[in-house]
Amino acid sequence: MLESFLDSKEDAHKSMIYSYPHGFSGFAALLTSSQANKISDHPEVIHVIPNRILKLQTTRTWDLLELSQIPTSFSSSTTSVKGLLHDTNMGKSKVFNDQGLGPIPKRWRGKCEPGEKFNATIHCNKKLIRAKYYVNGLLAEMGETFKTTTVREFKSNRDALGHGTHTATIAGGSLVPNVSFYGLARGTVRGGAPRARIASYKVCWNTMQKDGTGPGGSCSTADMLKAFDDAIHDGVDVLSVSISGDLPEDTEVDKPDFVGAFHAVSKGIPVVAAASNEGPKAQTVANAAPWLLTVAATTLDRSFPTKITLGNKQTLFGESLFTGPEISTGLAYWDSESDDNGDVKGKIVLVFDTTSTYPVETKGVAGVIYAQHPDDIVDRCHAFPCIYTDYDLGTDILQYIRTTRSFILKQINYVHKVLTKKEKTIFIKLSFLMIPTSNHGSPTARISAATTLTGLPATTKVAEFSSRGPNSVSPAILKPDIAAPGVSILAALSPFDPNGHDGFGLASGTSMSTPVVSGIIALLKSLHPDWSPAAFRSALVTTAWRTSPSGEPIFAEGSNKKLADPFDYGGGLVNPQRAAHPGLVYDMGIEDYINYMCSKGYNDSSISRVIGKKTKCPTPKPSILDMNLPSITIPNIEKEVTLTRSVTNVGPIKSIYKAVIESPLGITLTVNPTTLVFSSEDKKVLSFTVKAKTSHKVNTGYFFGSLTWTDGVHDVKIPVSVQTRIMIKS
Repeated sequence: MLESFLDSKEDAHKSMIYSYPHGFSGFAALLTSSQANKISDHPEVIHVIPNRILKLQTTRTWDLLELSQIPTSFSSSTTSVKGLLHDTNMGKSKVFNDQGLGPIPKRWRGKCEPGEKFNATIHCNKKLIRAKYYVNGLLAEMGETFKTTTVREFKSNRDALGHGTHTATIAGGSLVPNVSFYGLARGTVRGGAPRARIASYKVCWNTMQKDGTGPGGSCSTADMLKAFDDAIHDGVDVLSVSISGDLPEDTEVDKPDFVGAFHAVSKGIPVVAAASNEGPKAQTVANAAPWLLTVAATTLDRSFPTKITLGNKQTLFGESLFTGPEISTGLAYWDSESDDNGDVKGKIVLVFDTTSTYPVETKGVAGVIYAQHPDDIVDRCHAFPCIYTDYDLGTDILQYIRTTRSFILKQINYVHKVLTKKEKTIFIKLSFLMIPTSNHGSPTARISAATTLTGLPATTKVAEFSSRGPNSVSPAILKPDIAAPGVSILAALSPFDPNGHDGFGLASGTSMSTPVVSGIIALLKSLHPDWSPAAFRSALVTTAWRTSPSGEPIFAEGSNKKLADPFDYGGGLVNPQRAAHPGLVYDMGIEDYINYMCSKGYNDSSISRVIGKKTKCPTPKPSILDMNLPSITIPNIEKEVTLTRSVTNVGPIKSIYKAVIESPLGITLTVNPTTLVFSSEDKKVLSFTVKAKTSHKVNTGYFFGSLTWTDGVHDVKIPVSVQTRIMIKS
């Protein structure tokens, strides 16, 4: 087809970047705007979508989630294959040890491909069974050939950034005992599914960004689409995607990566994606398509307390990754608004503005104390000791600095002009000014090495950076779906990463929480190989913790710390053990996703280009509120609305479930029927309606509640979010 639009067969060959023969029929090509317009008008072409560049979202985890050892309820099968779309992978790491694994499953079609600094025979084994890289889409977008003169990168699956190795470890890394980060967070590193196989699809590259910043991970959607197509053909069981784009989020019909994910889901492959790191502001969640399982990030019940002893013997505690030796020296305050902060070389410096990192670092300081909004990220600084405190402790330290200084009087020539009532000008000369001395009575501080604290009083919180709902593309679709640990996660790194220690390091982001969930799904799939991607999502959402595993409330970090709600963590903190036996699931198939797109008002041709074949929306148009999600989100109720859900019994054949309602403030929820009776194998799916009625007479924000179906053993809980919106009468 392409040849008929270009001047010759040779031009068509040069223009072609990829063909997509497996999940759907299509290709990627380098075209001018006029050529793209001509092709889009062809009757056999469903749609032409422009390429986009996306970005990466960058030990205690399994103990917190009560999965410290693979329980007997989960299969020890080694046939599960996890596909990861990311930047790179490094097969020689200990976490890719294939000891104890049997032959590669016969159904597997993928293979490892060699490249620069990557020997497929050496780096791949029975653990890492697929390694392929995709760069043509990125090069076409950047208009240049592959080069590594500016930043380190390899034209292969070899790891330069470390992001891919880190996320692969979290998802399916083999057990590596006695690992730590310079003594911190010591324990056994392993993935959620340590006996699963790993397939690596490199779609992100270490490049300088268009705005001149960088280096950083750049990911072409054309490359991602090809990776999705190959992963479907290879036979992966679950896909983990720690990548997202910038806001505003494109609609589902205009994102090639969403199209690729749709086709994976249509083949029964769950796709787990990062919520992004743009929190804590509302409506920042990415990867919001309803066929994706979107993951937010929480902290672990682990902290790294670091003792700060001031010269007046006062002891305070911040957090850091500082491992010693102890620092004892002068203490100074760095004013980010001042052009002259004096000589701070060799001192510990207090900073109230984290944007001052670079100028402070270049002054040869011994260490930095950062006072900031509550934030659990402690792995930002690696070049020198950084201790993080909140503003309260920072203010205490500043007060100590100011009251410890001694002063001298210095004569100055300063003239102040005053205008009197009689409009006469009077000049007053101020002869002396008090300034602090630098050598007598100076403030000092001692910083001790950080320690590792696990369990109480440390507890689970939604990370400040984790992107929040509501969904900006489809407010009636709750996003994120679920939350998992993603702060200071210890995992393998690239040997080229200067921030690692013995091949391991700590990193934070929804990039880290995403493979936690994909690893859990790999385990669940060994128990329930016939479940749909929607069933896995439902099992995770309806069984999640709404408190920490220790029973404490889950707070959401931000400038104003608050109790977490569904827009922070979806259904809650993932609970693998309970998800294995959820009792009921809210299931969906391809027709449900088509009805969703119809309810959004996308035309038939737009929907056809997503699903890969011509389709026609039903009449009347489906209601988006009836989409069978494990959540209810009503963004604009004025009086009352009724919606429908159905549940599938995946527990005991004869079961009786009763409804338990927690209505949002000012909202009345009525469920009909209030009892669901599953009496036989043939009666596994039952439907019910939910009527929501508001008593509010004004526009409100969202109020939250829940609906639980319980049989006394299983509590199948879904979050309910309702916002009242009164239409203005013209």
